[in-house]
Amino acid sequence: MRIKNATFVVSNSRVDLCPKTRLPEFAFIGRSNVGKSSLINMLTDRKQLAKTSGKPGKTQLINHFLINQQWHLVDLPGYGYARVSKKDKKEFQRYVTDYFIEREQLVNAFVLIDIRHTPQAIDLEFMEWMGAQGIPFSIVFTKADKLAESKIEPTINAYINTLLEGAWESAPPFFITSSSSRMGKDALLDYIGTLL
Repeated sequence: MRIKNATFVVSNSRVDLCPKTRLPEFAFIGRSNVGKSSLINMLTDRKQLAKTSGKPGKTQLINHFLINQQWHLVDLPGYGYARVSKKDKKEFQRYVTDYFIEREQLVNAFVLIDIRHTPQAIDLEFMEWMGAQGIPFSIVFTKADKLAESKIEPTINAYINTLLEGAWESAPPFFITSSSSRMGKDALLDYIGTLL
């Protein structure tokens, strides 16, 4: 699939204020500083569609973008060490949880993981929660250009093995990406195309 047009629709912190259309939605979420905004900009060929920042936690609302007049890309707040108050973090968690549980238009969530790091408890717990809720998701490994090519496959295998040691019978679909080299762009968009 090729993205011909991508336009911002709305930002909000309440699921009931999300677009009323029945268009399918694909949500992107991950720990702060995982490269989510850069990935979204790479997928859509728009340099500033999603706001990038050197400071983690830039995304603080549910952001809807209309893609090809056919589906919504949803940019969700990151979780982890964003420099915001505990009160704000709880607020993010509440409306992100509400989004996943209540949003019937959601087709698939993409959980972003920085390929350079060993499995983090916060990511594993989040994926376990997604699985327990029956929310379909895939893993997107980011920043593959920052890892030696010879280390990519062993790193992915080790990560998947960690998942399978837990509550998983089989691993979710996964993609290896790099926003700077555009690695994984076609595979990820083609996968979304199969779900539309």
